[in-house]
Amino acid sequence: MRIITGSARGTKLRAPKGTNTRPTADRIKESLFNILRAEVQGKTVLDVFAGSGSLGLEALSRGAENAVFVDKDADSIKIIGDNARHTHLADKADIRRGDAFTLLRKLSGENRLFDVIFCDPPYHFGLCQKLLNAVDGSILKGGGLFIAETGADEVLDASKTGFTLLREQTYGATTKINIYKYMAERISEGEIF
Repeated sequence: MRIITGSARGTKLRAPKGTNTRPTADRIKESLFNILRAEVQGKTVLDVFAGSGSLGLEALSRGAENAVFVDKDADSIKIIGDNARHTHLADKADIRRGDAFTLLRKLSGENRLFDVIFCDPPYHFGLCQKLLNAVDGSILKGGGLFIAETGADEVLDASKTGFTLLREQTYGATTKINIYKYMAERISEGEIF
């Protein structure tokens, strides 16, 4: 596992030991960031269920302004800090330990607004759906992106949210990337955006 490109290109990243974390494979991460292209440059990023911090650190390496990393596991928090220092991106990283939903409310209370949210929890527990339902304009800017990594067979329902599905990409038999755009106001039928 490594940083694909940008200021920390080629830097190897550590991942927490054990089966509690499943880091995003380099080929999937590279494909995702090829889709996003310049969407992270100068942006504020939230990496939820961060694990090793791979997605948020890749965004920082590619020019994101800053990133908040959230994970409840103490080993993950330590490794995210180590990886941030190793990539020389620690000055742009805000690493927080705790429950994702509690910290989401806390960040909202701090008036933190993000342009991009990465959500990469353990598969098949409904956590991406729960987070998709919880995210609104108090934490994600209008036009912001919510990127969910799920099991290939998981289906997310954005019909009762302010999100529009932009793209869904399946990788092999196990992984799917879902890219949503947050629309502060619903687009009326026939309106071009």
